[in-house]
Amino acid sequence: METAIPVRTKLNAAHDIQNLHGFIGRSQLAAIGQALRGEEAQFFVDKLCELAHIVETMPKIGETDGQGDAAVAHLHYFAGGQANWWITEKDAGAEGNTPEQHQSQAFGRADLFGDGGELEYISIPEILANGGELDLYWTPKPLSEL
Repeated sequence: METAIPVRTKLNAAHDIQNLHGFIGRSQLAAIGQALRGEEAQFFVDKLCELAHIVETMPKIGETDGQGDAAVAHLHYFAGGQANWWITEKDAGAEGNTPEQHQSQAFGRADLFGDGGELEYISIPEILANGGELDLYWTPKPLSEL
């Protein structure tokens, strides 16, 4: 007998938005909130649940040391038509911080000038404060495939 796959609901999405604070900027969250009221609502519910799972399970700072270009880019941010950041590790966060302070740094490849970039520590709050957006259509893949 087949097991039914649970339907993701707006309640799931609301919970996942809480888990994504610090990873998605306020203006992008506002746009997604509007989309949750439209005809494509289920797509965005599913997307938020998927992104929350990726963030929950991705490696923390230091867990991919030595992997180089074999490390998986779990998230992708873009801004200004040229700047790109691919996140391979997230900050472990700190107990007691506000949601916005919880995710302060990450590690991955930063390419600000379209020249391939380099591996470095990345400030996600700085990306978001300067208009960077989380790529909702990104599929995790090794840095070597960028």
